[in-house]
Amino acid sequence: MAEKKPFEIAREALMLLATRKLIPTPDNYQAVFSEIAGTPNVAPFPGDALRNIAHALPVAQAGHKKQRELLERAIGESDWAGVQSALVGYASFAPGGDRKAAGTERAAAPAVTGDFLEQLARLIENTLPALGGDDARFADQVTQLLKTIREPAADISTVKAMLGNFSHRLSFAAEDQAEIRSTLLKLLHLIIGNIGELSLDDQWLTRQIEALLAAATPPLTLRRLDDLERRLKDVMFKQVEAKGRTLEAQEQMRQMLATFIERLAQMTETTSAYHNKMEHSARLMEQAKSFEQIAPVLQDVISTTRGIACEMSNVRDELRGMREKVAVTESELVRLRHELDSAGAEARHDALTGALNRKGLNEALERELADVRRKETPLCTALLDIDNFKKLNDSKGHATGDAALNHLVEVTRECMRAQDTLARYGGEEFVIVMPDTVLDQGIDAMTRLQRALTKRFFLAGGEKILITFSAGVAQLAPDEDGQDALKRADQAMYLAKRAGKNRVVGA
Repeated sequence: MAEKKPFEIAREALMLLATRKLIPTPDNYQAVFSEIAGTPNVAPFPGDALRNIAHALPVAQAGHKKQRELLERAIGESDWAGVQSALVGYASFAPGGDRKAAGTERAAAPAVTGDFLEQLARLIENTLPALGGDDARFADQVTQLLKTIREPAADISTVKAMLGNFSHRLSFAAEDQAEIRSTLLKLLHLIIGNIGELSLDDQWLTRQIEALLAAATPPLTLRRLDDLERRLKDVMFKQVEAKGRTLEAQEQMRQMLATFIERLAQMTETTSAYHNKMEHSARLMEQAKSFEQIAPVLQDVISTTRGIACEMSNVRDELRGMREKVAVTESELVRLRHELDSAGAEARHDALTGALNRKGLNEALERELADVRRKETPLCTALLDIDNFKKLNDSKGHATGDAALNHLVEVTRECMRAQDTLARYGGEEFVIVMPDTVLDQGIDAMTRLQRALTKRFFLAGGEKILITFSAGVAQLAPDEDGQDALKRADQAMYLAKRAGKNRVVGA
């Protein structure tokens, strides 16, 4: 017998409804249609009704919201089993509800294991270095807590009570450490300010002090503290060096002055003796009766005059030598002041932007490389070059160009992570060192910086100027050093320039 077609079954269903005098409702029609077709009479899925029920369910807890979302998903998929599971889960979150409702067994909460307690003990031990060891009572409390946690059959209620006391005491210890940290920062600012007052050169020190105060401003990180330590050492070393050399120059001036005074005294004494000798010779000549009596007197006068002339010549030569030494000392003091003026360039930071200079970059790369080798983590270096910077300098002036460099540094620092390092590589080129970063992440970081610059226009005399850059990014290879990675980043940067600028290219 040939299988009936759907339209034939539909026509017979309508005829059978009329024969049986049944109202042609959807349910009656479905029943007769299934009877003729020989298929089970399954009621249609009541999606709309169930959705109304789901929307009416209150959300009093986070678990309610999740179960209602599961219920709505099951309704959308016409999944009765999913509807049942979601409703049972929702009921288990009701006040006083049983997680084993409707006969469905749910997994019991896992018991507290010895491994969990050991992890808890290690967590407590790891927090101790940050709290210091000055509070003996707190140290005893921690020791007792760790001992209780690590007992073979630790009583959970006892551990819970001791943890409550530990948490209460911990809050006080943390507040003390925060206050100590804040006070130490204030003291550090006072020390930095005092160093500025003791400096011999205001211009150089002003730049250094501003950089030090900026580095000593929260939020603090180990990298910023390391930077602060290096800057302080630079300032202190230059001050000690300048003080020592200035004192040395002052001592030379004092000795020369003492010698000069001594020579003046000798000249005065010699001149006085010569004057007395001349008066005595004059009296002898007045008393002489013959030429034979005058001759010895004249000989004595000539000898005395020759002696004093020789002595005056020696004194003159010595004073001339002293004058030359004074000129040399003055030149040394001037050179020392110029040296202090250029000390910012000799330190690890760029005087204009405050970013690291090449010396600081090399030291930062050495530290990062040591960290990479030890932890076997990735490292990326990016080399940025501002597009059309020479044109900006020529058209707007060098002051505007300097301001543009500072604008780029400001926006870059806002986009950088705390662990990243920024350095001025030269001119309008900058390097960003990004630890724990693979190549794709480094490229994404530079792209985000480019987008940030499009939102932060540079203002030059009220005119908005878009600053863009081309960048190359290189991930450090296992067999290369930081300079090799920089060379590859530099090559990639030039590719970005040739490709149309305002691009990021990976090496």
